[in-house]
Amino acid sequence: MRLASGLLAIGLGLGATAGWAGPAKTPAFPVQFGGPFELVDHHGQPRSDHEFRGRFLLLFFGYTHCPDICPTGLQTITEALEMLGARAGKLQPLFVSVDPRRDGPAVLKDYVGNFHPGILGLTGSEAQVRAAARAYRVHRRKVVPRDAEGPDDYLVDHGSLTYLMAPDGRFLTLFPFNTTPGSMAKTIAKYLNVESG
Repeated sequence: MRLASGLLAIGLGLGATAGWAGPAKTPAFPVQFGGPFELVDHHGQPRSDHEFRGRFLLLFFGYTHCPDICPTGLQTITEALEMLGARAGKLQPLFVSVDPRRDGPAVLKDYVGNFHPGILGLTGSEAQVRAAARAYRVHRRKVVPRDAEGPDDYLVDHGSLTYLMAPDGRFLTLFPFNTTPGSMAKTIAKYLNVESG
């Protein structure tokens, strides 16, 4: 799995208890995730983290040329949102590209169109994407195959966690890559009830 060893330890070691046992309070993770970002959405509009205050955020970092992790992760999010039904309206799902060289707004728009209609694709300059990835402790590394046929023929080794943030920007929990849609939906529903109650 393309995932930094540190995040793998956090995701698998703590993911089973982060929200599954009931979100009475924010879990005590050894590191916190999240922070300010300024990116561009798949419609070409500038977006910042502050614009999403008042809604839960569900963030997944990846790229459109990803062969397996990203389409699987986005499909999991899609199915979880469908299970939540009308309650999914309290969430803003975000797909943040870790590959700004190839993932411009038009490319992202086509890609996210294959998944839940509420998912908003975000990209930006290399500096903007790097800052967002750093805020969420997302590992990203360009990998060029030996038989690469050009400058755009590469993969990106990246983290595969999904992050749930509260309406005020606080980190709530994360979901490891192998989380089922049902488990994700159940955990999100618990947080929706607690944080909105």
